[in-house]
Parts: sequence; structure tokens; C-alpha cells
Amino acid sequence: MARKHTLCLAAATALAASALLNGCSDAARKDNTLVILHTNDTHSQIDPTRKNLGGVMRRMAAIDSIRRHNENVMLVDAGDAVQGTLYFYLYGGRVEQEVLNIMGLDEGILGNHEFDNGTDSLASVLRLRNRKLISTNYDVDDTPLDTLLIPYSVREYGGKRIGIMGLNLDPEGMISDDNSEGIDFRPIVATANATADMLRSRENVDAVIALTHIGYNPAGLVGDSVLARNSRGIDIIIGGHSHDVIDPATERGAARSRLTDLDGKEVLVVQTGKSGMNLGKIEINLDSLGKGGRPSYELIPVDSRFDGRTEPRLQALLDRYSSGVDSLMHMWVGTAPQALPDSSTRLINFFTDFVLSRGRQLAPGVDLAIANKGGIRASLPQGQFSKGHIINMLPFRNYVTVVDVEGDDLLEIFRVMAKTAGNGVSANVRATYTDGDEGFELGEVLIDGRPLDPEKTYRVATIDYLAKGGDYMKAFREGDGVADSPTWVYDDLLEYFTTGAGAGRPLTGDPGPRWKKQ
Repeated sequence: MARKHTLCLAAATALAASALLNGCSDAARKDNTLVILHTNDTHSQIDPTRKNLGGVMRRMAAIDSIRRHNENVMLVDAGDAVQGTLYFYLYGGRVEQEVLNIMGLDEGILGNHEFDNGTDSLASVLRLRNRKLISTNYDVDDTPLDTLLIPYSVREYGGKRIGIMGLNLDPEGMISDDNSEGIDFRPIVATANATADMLRSRENVDAVIALTHIGYNPAGLVGDSVLARNSRGIDIIIGGHSHDVIDPATERGAARSRLTDLDGKEVLVVQTGKSGMNLGKIEINLDSLGKGGRPSYELIPVDSRFDGRTEPRLQALLDRYSSGVDSLMHMWVGTAPQALPDSSTRLINFFTDFVLSRGRQLAPGVDLAIANKGGIRASLPQGQFSKGHIINMLPFRNYVTVVDVEGDDLLEIFRVMAKTAGNGVSANVRATYTDGDEGFELGEVLIDGRPLDPEKTYRVATIDYLAKGGDYMKAFREGDGVADSPTWVYDDLLEYFTTGAGAGRPLTGDPGPRWKKQ
């Protein structure tokens, strides 16, 4: 569907930002069109990323531009608005919620990282929001979140009723038990279908949208693709959690965004990636609802063309909080001869080896270390890096722990790691994985050059999140705790660089792969 504001956005890649912000006529406003703007997994990215993408001021400019030229605009977020930068470390989620209030978020859902500081902290943050979040498949009765969430929402545009549900992942294996205590999870597909039927039969909605934080296609779990193919009555799935960039401008993205439900009807499935680098935009012709209409979808890069326009309330908010962030970013603690990307082998190897050395300080006889790639959330720059860089890299309140694990349980842990093409293991470990009928499967595991012995007890250094069964490493729960670090892992690492063994030494990291595909 050609829309004047769409043409203006396309032209903005070649024209100045002023053409985007002011070049569309009010004649482009249509009361029979609903524009849905969506984000997911923005992860406290208040400022632009190192790739010079995103940033809340730019996002606000893009949203305002579209609102000025469209009668009906709904802004939604699919969770994980927090965790990943110093803004969350310092202010616990307050900044992010105040930003979303200023942006005028219409509907949103929880992500798993909203629980990182526990339900009491989450409840205090949710009380700052102008609107309650939607949670359809979490029963939060008798928790601090009771009364702060709603099971669904219905909004009306151009005489049409739109029903919105919110679907979240199973906390077990992803959210620490301590942080999600009392949350009762309901199965995703069954809840979605029952809710869609209720919205259509009881609330008389003309379309159903599922906001989800379950991932697009997680191994062995229900994600957006499985939900779409096993659903009835859901028109659009706006997802998060897996950081997928579903770009309809590419052949692969177009195929992933258009799936078929149990009744043979098309379901639009979308996701924008992470860190607010893209803004998703869906257009629905309201007159076509129930008549086979097909919504359009595009990704709008949130880049420098949106610079130059300031929202005063947002600027005032950033002025209040940015000084604390800037201070930490200039407390220099170490150097790196080359940039270490968050996805690099060097960085996860360095971190896992550090966990091993810290574990050996805590207890004798530690055999190996295991860490998770997902625990590393930011890169380290070439040259000097700061306290702020370290905390951004490892933002979670985790601590190093030592656990005695039976060999057969350790083997199961390696099987879980193999499903994601491996995870962090210390330098004395080598492992392989192969293609299997249900994805990657574990091959061989060598510890100090010898095959993992299912009959032996191994002493493993790891982080408490994994030791409690996080990242689906449930077999860790069968182990016996030996020792815990009394300080958070980022504090341990800061000590390492300032007064410990790493002081004055450049951080290089081992580049060699410790997992290999056979």
C-alpha cells in the first residue's frame, strides 16, 4: 500500500532529516489506516550504539514524525526494555520507564530481563508507568506484581476494535527462581488460542495482535514461528527475546515474516533486532479487516538522519541521569590492543578463563569453568577501557560459584551447550558438536585432554545464574555447592584489572575456538 508518509520515509535515506520530519503534508492522514510502531529488546540503550544506530532521542523523532502524518498510530514494545547499559546498573529501570512514558507507549509486555532485580524491584518500576503492561500467560496473583498487570487490552481505531495479548516465555531455565518466585506460567499456544477466541467472541474485536517475548525459533521451545503455525485467530505476532532482525526487504526476512496458521490464514510475524537500532512499522487498512486484507511491514533504521530534533521533556530527563553514566565511562581500568566484540571468541574465552581463576581462588581442585555467551552484553574498545565498559560488558548481578557435579550431569550440561553451537568453556576443555535430527548434538568432550568421565565428580567454576539452572542447564541443580564469591562478577573483574593479576597487562584473550563442528 503506497502511503505518502511511507514515501517520505523512503526518501529520507537520501534527503536531510528535515525533509523526513516536515516534508509530508497533513493530507497524508487517513482515519482508515492503523500504523503500529514497535520495538523489542531495547535493553536500556538510551544513547546511540557504537554503530551509531538507535538512541531514544532519534527514536522519539521518528515516532513523532509518523504520528504527525497519520490519524491512528499505536506504539508497542515486546519486552526487555531494560538491562544492558549503565542506565539500568545505576538507576534500576527508572530511566527506561520514564522514557517510554514520554514516548507515549500504548501497550507493552514484560521481558525476562525485567525480572533481573526481582519482583519487588520490578513492581516499584512498574508503578512509574502511565499504562499497565499486558501479561496473558503469567498468573501473578499473590506476588508484588498483582494489580500491576492486565491480561489483555482492546483499543479502537476508526471504528474497528483491536485486541492485544501478551505472551511470555517459561521462567524455568531462563529467569532465576529467586527473581520470579510466585509466577505461574501458562502454556503459550493453548493460552494464545483461548485468548484469541475470547477476544473475538466476547470482546468482538476485528483483529488480534500477540505481543510476545518468546523468541522467533528457539531450539526445542515454542517461539513465534511455532505459535503462528499452531494458532487460530491471531493476525499479527510482534515478537522479541531472540534479537532477530526480520527485514521484509530481504528474501529471507520476507519468508520469515509471512507464516500460515492452522486455518491456512496468513500471520504476520515481526521483530526488530535489539538496542533500538530499528523501529518496526506495520500498516493495516482498517476497512480490509475480515476481508482478506494484508498488512504491510517495514523496518526503519534509527540513524543519524533523525538527529537535530530534540524533545524537551526527553532532553530534560537525559540531562538528569547522564552525568552518572559519563563518570563511570571515564574511570579507566585497562587497555586492549584490539577491539573485542561481544560476540568474539576472544572475549568469551577470556571471561571463562577468568571464572576459572576466580574459582580456584575460592576453592581447591577446580577442574574447569563454564560461562554463558549471553552473559556478555557489550564489546570492549581498542585502547583504554573503563569501569563503565566492564559493567556494560557484564551487567548482571551474578557471582562466581564453585559446584561439584557428577560426570553424567556435566555431560548433560554439555549437551545443552551444544544445542547453541557451544558456550564458554575454560582453556583446558575442547568439545565438538554435530548436526542432528533436532539441531546440533554433542560430539566429544575432552577435559585436560581426557574424555569426560560420566562416573567421575568434577569441580566446576561457573556463575550462579547457570548453577541455578539458567540457560536451560538444569543439570547444574544436581550439583553440590562448594564456595561462592562474596562480590559480583563485574566487581571481581574490576579488581583483577586494577590491583590483581591483570593490573597493567593488556587484555588480549585467546582467539582459538574451544568448540568445533564435526
